[in-house]
Amino acid sequence: MGNWFRISHISAGFIAVLVGYTSSVAIIFQAATAAHATPAELNSWMWALGIGMGVSCIGLSLRYRSPVLTAWSTPGAALLATGLADLTMAQAIGVFLFSSLLITASGITGWFQKMMDYVPRHIAAAMLAGILIRFGMDLFVAMQTQWLMVGLMFIAYLLGRLWMPRYTIPIALAVGVACAALLGLLHLDLLSWEPAAPKFMKPEFSVSALIGVGIPLFIVTMTSQNVPGLAVLRANGFDTPASPLITSTGVIGIVLAPFGGYAFNLAAITAAICMSKDADPDPSKRYMASVWAGIFYLMTGIFGATVVGLFTAFPSELVAAIAGLALLGTIGNSLAGALDDEKGREAALVTFICTASGMSFMGIGSAFWGLVFGMCVHAVMARAGKGAR
Repeated sequence: MGNWFRISHISAGFIAVLVGYTSSVAIIFQAATAAHATPAELNSWMWALGIGMGVSCIGLSLRYRSPVLTAWSTPGAALLATGLADLTMAQAIGVFLFSSLLITASGITGWFQKMMDYVPRHIAAAMLAGILIRFGMDLFVAMQTQWLMVGLMFIAYLLGRLWMPRYTIPIALAVGVACAALLGLLHLDLLSWEPAAPKFMKPEFSVSALIGVGIPLFIVTMTSQNVPGLAVLRANGFDTPASPLITSTGVIGIVLAPFGGYAFNLAAITAAICMSKDADPDPSKRYMASVWAGIFYLMTGIFGATVVGLFTAFPSELVAAIAGLALLGTIGNSLAGALDDEKGREAALVTFICTASGMSFMGIGSAFWGLVFGMCVHAVMARAGKGAR
């Protein structure tokens, strides 16, 4: 039982969910509004997303004994916020089902697994570092507006490293919450605890909607979410098979799409929190942090928008600070893994810089393009190396 209630596991899971919700839940609301969702339908969306992420996190982490964290597709939600404006809710549900079917097919056929098998570990580590570097920098950016709270959290982090390294992040979070409360930065007055109620929404299939929104949703989810999500697992030494993970997220999407579960995929940034040494010094036990994240996701699903309100009650600086502190070790390990091999250093550097740049091209984010450019440099340098022999 002690393994189930280890504080470092619980705190890592909570921070992952906190960061996931507070960083992008507003985009979900925008997407639902674009689809002309009623309050009951929005409530159902949040129920479906929370339940889907909770079930998949718990099930996949226990099945593979790896810290598998799933998430909603944030770039997918951004796409839907504009793409659903001219569609009915029924047509939107049809789009969700179609995209999830494509994700399931890509998992069953195994083409995604084959593609990722060609990605060298140092390239994956460089992409992960590029994804996470902004969160590390945001820690210090947050000091500009809330220097006392963030400064005390940083001091607590340093002292925790010296005296209680296993509980460093929980201590920093506790200090941050206490300081926010004393400064009057917590906004808990508007909370009302009411369980969410799922609502079945009948799908309608429009060819133009499936092509114009469904296929882009599939592409964005696979390239901007599942590619870096699997790269995070690989960069942290977890060789969990890709095909079952992708298939599972697709099937869960098919089941929950009629209730508003528009897309499920592997998480990257929040997953890195559960894979850090702060979650557990023993990599073989870090999956319990993802299990706890799944438990918290289930709670967010059951209570829907109410729990979202709880998370948004935290000041943005607190969320930025705790995310940055929780990811410092992972950023360092990723950079070390990316630059360790001198022969692959140039390709890793290109991957890191491109990913960190935040560029977007053809609606696809920088993580994918970092991988593309890095692999191109890797291929050219490998060919040049062979030619020099």
